[in-house]
Amino acid sequence: MKYKIEICLLLAAITLFGLSAFFYSYRLIESDVSLGLGLNSYPYRVYAITLVGIGSVLMLTASVSFSRHIKNLRSKSYQI
Repeated sequence: MKYKIEICLLLAAITLFGLSAFFYSYRLIESDVSLGLGLNSYPYRVYAITLVGIGSVLMLTASVSFSRHIKNLRSKSYQI
């Protein structure tokens, strides 16, 4: 991959991690008895876990691509 694509993947992963932190901590304010029990107080935690998974895949892809890119550059510099 090109360097710009790798940077875009990393920025997308960071954005998804930020969104997942917001979704994970978002809490509905209820006035009934379920507030004390915490039932259905965090409705977006499933989305947060999904976003963390997608962000992890994007970060892993960008990291592997970047490490291969650096490895190829080093091998070319040793041949000169």
